Amino acid sequence: MSVLLFGVSHRSAPVSVLEQMSTDEADQAKIIDEILRSALVTEAMVLSTCNRIEVYAVVEAFHGGLSVIGQVLAEHSGMSLQDLTKYAYVRYAEAAVEHLFAVASGLDSAVIGEQQVLGQVRRAYATAESNHTVGRTLHELSQRALSVGKRVHTETGIDAAGASVVSVALDIAERKLGSLTGRRAVVVGAGSMGALAAKQLLRAGVERIHVVNRTLPRAKRLAENINEQGIAAEAFPFDHLPPLLTDADVIVSCTGAVRPVVSLADVHRGLAHSAERKQLVFCDLGMPRDVDPTVAGLPDVHVIDMERIQREPSARAAASDAEAARTIVAAEVALYLAGQRMAEVTPTVTALRQRAADVVEAELLRLDNRLPGLDAAHRDEVAKTVRRVVDKLLHAPTVRVKQLASAPGGDSYAEALRELFELDQQAVDAVAAGELPLDGLDINAVNGSEISVVTTDFDTSE
Repeated sequence: MSVLLFGVSHRSAPVSVLEQMSTDEADQAKIIDEILRSALVTEAMVLSTCNRIEVYAVVEAFHGGLSVIGQVLAEHSGMSLQDLTKYAYVRYAEAAVEHLFAVASGLDSAVIGEQQVLGQVRRAYATAESNHTVGRTLHELSQRALSVGKRVHTETGIDAAGASVVSVALDIAERKLGSLTGRRAVVVGAGSMGALAAKQLLRAGVERIHVVNRTLPRAKRLAENINEQGIAAEAFPFDHLPPLLTDADVIVSCTGAVRPVVSLADVHRGLAHSAERKQLVFCDLGMPRDVDPTVAGLPDVHVIDMERIQREPSARAAASDAEAARTIVAAEVALYLAGQRMAEVTPTVTALRQRAADVVEAELLRLDNRLPGLDAAHRDEVAKTVRRVVDKLLHAPTVRVKQLASAPGGDSYAEALRELFELDQQAVDAVAAGELPLDGLDINAVNGSEISVVTTDFDTSE
């Protein structure tokens, strides 16, 4: 069994398609449930962010698993499978591992080096684990991806140039408005992105922040946190948004809504009560959009959306830091795959040692039958000697086969062991079944390379 990734992201699709593909937690649970109904898929996890939706699955067969996942996502989005594949990318086995490590490291984000995606990967894994949709393969892969992402952010300066989508959006807002010091802001959405937006606004020196959220208690909690930082903040329900626009300078919206939460009528009502005409900037970080696109047509109103952010030079990390991050990712991918290959050969080695132990016991039984008068002390010494001889003979080949198995194509050495010592495959399978499942990646399938269902390959490089 191998890991299969089917995804659509900002690198492969326009924002309009990403909006169609967007999911909430309920949608994600349904997607996974439908995928796991197939006997071809044994584990599955959905990573959904403002810039991507990716399904990671452990599949019995590449083509069958791909068909199942593609069809489920097509039905979810309301697109035909043919249309969906125009924007999709597929990674299999080794390439799927490399992609997830790159995503967790911020190398595949709209803002290269963005730290928030690491938390999103962590939440995707935690959700899948709590729903019991991941087994050993995705558990180990996700844990390693989180470790790699943390290492990249700790050991490189990749996040220095682009700390987050929010910081890039606010940089653009400052070019429109001038300094944000002393300005008034509204944060729409009190989730993790809303909290991050508030944090960045505080750093920018805003004077006051109003928090608007569909659930008022959550808005109040965020407002209280802001107040603790010494900045005036107040919470409001969604229907209070229009009047709050009257004296606001910048609005950062980052909700999980499936349709715009800021309408053209809302903005009209808000501006109608302004004492003076002024510039108003919306930072629309929602996916799908939180702000009705027609709002951008109003005079003196600017809308900074994800498409605009992706074009921003500051969204790219310094070349040297990005290259250092890619070097770490490449090394971690190699280390992970080597470990998986070694894990695959372990049942064969264990079966060999069990076979040797059975032979020793059979020969000692023959000794007992031939020399029934042999005293216990002498028999124990003979038994120890025979076992030492067998252990010494097996030590070098079993250690070496594990080392050789860590290289690409290393599974051939396990096969050689089975042939040379006439090990029954069923015995090997029984050993594996007696332990935790050793569902290591099948790195030989499709040569362990990436397979793209689009004509252009969207890799993790910038």
